[in-house]
Amino acid sequence: MVSIKDISIRCGVSVATVSKALNNHSDISETTKNHVLSVAKEMGYYPNLFARALKTNRTYNIGVLFIDEAQSGLTHEYFANVLDSFKVEAESHGYDITFINRHMGLRKMSYYEHSKYRGVDGVVIACIDFSDPDVLELIHSDLPVVTIDHVFDNRTAIISDNVKGMNDLISYIYEMGHRKIAYIHGADSSVTKNRVGSFYKTLNELGINVPDEYVKSGIFHDPDTTYRLTKELLSLKDRPTCIVFPDDFSCIGGMNAIKELGLSIPDDISIAGYDGVLLSQVLNPKLTTLQQDTKSLGKKAAEKLIYLIENPKANIIERIVVKGNILYGESVKKL
Repeated sequence: MVSIKDISIRCGVSVATVSKALNNHSDISETTKNHVLSVAKEMGYYPNLFARALKTNRTYNIGVLFIDEAQSGLTHEYFANVLDSFKVEAESHGYDITFINRHMGLRKMSYYEHSKYRGVDGVVIACIDFSDPDVLELIHSDLPVVTIDHVFDNRTAIISDNVKGMNDLISYIYEMGHRKIAYIHGADSSVTKNRVGSFYKTLNELGINVPDEYVKSGIFHDPDTTYRLTKELLSLKDRPTCIVFPDDFSCIGGMNAIKELGLSIPDDISIAGYDGVLLSQVLNPKLTTLQQDTKSLGKKAAEKLIYLIENPKANIIERIVVKGNILYGESVKKL
């Protein structure tokens, strides 16, 4: 195995200079740094991760805790995009990622136990039951943790601006002439609470009273539930002119129900989604939806978690809010 000493002999520089070049230090010239890196690559040098871990007291491994209520895993396009951005940013800083779970073979363990078993330097938590005792154990542990779309008093959180996002979406639907707007929301969570609260607040400010039967409790990423709830909304004597769904994927269930009843989108009923995933723009008609900035969410989560890992004494609890934007599709009719 090629060592730093071997590279130093080939380059005619000290071991310390080679180390500085490999670790991208700024106190050596770019010419020397590039020469050392070129020789290291030519010689097939790979850093010894065990030695690096001993020196820095870090494993350069980050845990990812991601389990959604529909058990959809990485087929959940919104969170797959967030985590892909997280992965790209983490890898650019020299970190690998490990998915955290409750099982190691046949042995059961808590998320915290699995995190310690894998020796991760920190954990990002996304789309999970944040009231789960195992999650709370991790939140109150000694590990650096960053959450996505949920706020704890003692942890940094990266949050999509669900309040403004819903306000923008409902305001647009109102501007299109709709006054009877229904909402099928996701299961109980801080995301849902902010979206539902913003839905009512926006319509209240616009002078619109929302009948109780216009708001249905559904499940994120579950077309079967939205199929059933859409039929309930369309069976009302005074049915809505527009239905907002919990996410773009769930819209499929609603669209199927609408078509099964012989109705047309948007001529007979308008619909809108949330997330802005690729699927929303290939549906027919193209979906009007609120696009969340998944790239920024993942990137900022990785940046903040790595900062906490590398600067443990500079821990400042932050709430970083990431704005989205409306994708104007063809699913909301102008009345």
